[in-house]
Amino acid sequence: MIRTVAPSHPAYPRFVRASAWYDLVVTVGFATPWTYRLVHSALSRLGEEIGAGALPALDPIQTLYANLMGSVVVVWALLRLLRPLPVHGLYDGFARTLFAVWQAYALAHGAPYWLWLFLVAEVAFGVVQLGPWRWERSVVSPSPTAGS
Repeated sequence: MIRTVAPSHPAYPRFVRASAWYDLVVTVGFATPWTYRLVHSALSRLGEEIGAGALPALDPIQTLYANLMGSVVVVWALLRLLRPLPVHGLYDGFARTLFAVWQAYALAHGAPYWLWLFLVAEVAFGVVQLGPWRWERSVVSPSPTAGS
């Protein structure tokens, strides 16, 4: 079971930091053409070893998009490590929802099944960071019929 705490709770920034560390570890290799070449090669070998097949050959546009994504996620992760504000957890939860949707779309269209590992992580961090906002809103917001 995933434990959630209110965004105003002192533990919430730890969840924001934990998701930032995960992002940093998983995406730092995508941030440059040289490191992405190594990550691509390792993922391709892994795919062959587990029977999921090799990744398509590298091309300049694929590398560019991987580097753009990696660079943005690394910068976003560093921001959340240095300033783990509750609002950063909220926005990260929204971003994770988008990432999860696109990963599910890729899986539905033939992406290697090891992508499920990343999808599970996105959903888990999304729930941990977005769930408390729903809870806090319902606790803080008065009922529309209150006072009637």
